[in-house]
Amino acid sequence: MNTRQWLSQKVTALLPDNSLMKKLSAMGQARPTPSEPAERLTLPARLRAIWTQDKEALSPRQLLALLAQLEGIADPLISEVEGGRRARDIAQWYEQADEAARHELWLLISHHFAPDPTEVQAASERYLAAQQEPDNGQAEIALRRALHSPRTRLLQRFAVLPEGLRFLVNLRAELLKKLKSDKRLQALDAELEQLFSTWFDVAFLSLQRISWDSPASLLEKLIRYEAVHDIRGWGDLKNRLDSDRRCYGFFHPQMPDEPLIFVEVALLDELPGSITPLLDESAASANLSKATTAIFYSISNTQTGLRGVSFGDSLIKRVVEILKDEFPRLRTFATLSPIPGFRNWLNNHADDMMQRLDAKTRKTLATQWGVASPQGSDLLAAAERCAEFDVQSDSAHLIMQCAAFYLSQELANDKPLDPVARFHLGNGALIERINWAGDPSTKGLKQSYGLMVNYLYDLKRLDKNRSEFARSKFAVSNAVGKLDF
Repeated sequence: MNTRQWLSQKVTALLPDNSLMKKLSAMGQARPTPSEPAERLTLPARLRAIWTQDKEALSPRQLLALLAQLEGIADPLISEVEGGRRARDIAQWYEQADEAARHELWLLISHHFAPDPTEVQAASERYLAAQQEPDNGQAEIALRRALHSPRTRLLQRFAVLPEGLRFLVNLRAELLKKLKSDKRLQALDAELEQLFSTWFDVAFLSLQRISWDSPASLLEKLIRYEAVHDIRGWGDLKNRLDSDRRCYGFFHPQMPDEPLIFVEVALLDELPGSITPLLDESAASANLSKATTAIFYSISNTQTGLRGVSFGDSLIKRVVEILKDEFPRLRTFATLSPIPGFRNWLNNHADDMMQRLDAKTRKTLATQWGVASPQGSDLLAAAERCAEFDVQSDSAHLIMQCAAFYLSQELANDKPLDPVARFHLGNGALIERINWAGDPSTKGLKQSYGLMVNYLYDLKRLDKNRSEFARSKFAVSNAVGKLDF
């Protein structure tokens, strides 16, 4: 008996039956050699590799046991309650597993529980052939059933658990970090995103006001999750929840202590151009009887695992309605927003921006900057000294021109490149005003040389603006329009 035959005999002895071996052979793509770590061994290959001391996260016996447990959870013949009970065992194992073992679980779910390609092909062919038939609806139903993967049923069984949704959201948050390095996880990620879009639909969410009287555990999460302007401590938080402020969050009934997204609002009598007064803990509260303007100055998504599930549009609309009822004098609803990608973008496009200037402007800037012929590097050097310039200066005007171009004309897939602009313009807002020295903090300077922007939610123009946005036309005010090169 040669070595190959001996290995085969030993491996076969590990397997419960040949049918499982055939099923396992369809999973994954084999790694050619141990020197290529980007690929992973298929389970049959790994069963053979155990005899050559190839290292993997789980032994063959552990993988087989894990697969059997997953199949038991997804078994269509058991009840949802029993499926949830079995899922709890896996969830408990997962909490104790290391990163590599968790990765093995993701791969098993992604590959072994995918739709049956033979059934999908047959159903697809019937569906296409039945387009002109009176009973084509039956063909569509059959196709939908074929596309409904065992993976969906498996994940739904986890959602039965009281902590099931939280478990799956956290699982996806971890999985997202590995998508670029392991494309085989994309199907599982897409399935989770689709399920979350249904389970976390805004129709199932409750909008709650968060105040200083809310539980301390919830307030601590506001501090931890704040993504726009870091909350420096309890004094800062109390200022943001003062009488002239409002904070609202969306909550899911199965995650009642976890805000999915929250928005911070300041009630003022004018459109602000700087975040500094709003974050000043020593500033006096605004007179609510004179408040005409509601400013959304921070919107924070809290769950990385819910990436791709949109709450913001509905959140803003719901909050606007609540504020209008509470404060009938409110007429203006706008944001004071960061421009997170502007600095990096300008570093790569400064030369292009300088080429857009006319000869007269270039000559003026050359004199002010003390150079013979101003280049992109001179623009960047001036931007680094932004704190030295008054808003009326030519240097400030040029940097604001660049910001207006970046927000309204720099595109990715026919949508604004800047993520905050993409969000608000997609909701139907317009670019109302670009603010010089709006955020002089270290973070503000690092993101956008201190610039901030107001997006205006004109309730009468939202639908029109959204329609224009779909055609890659973005609404801007006259003031912003004048900043065009």
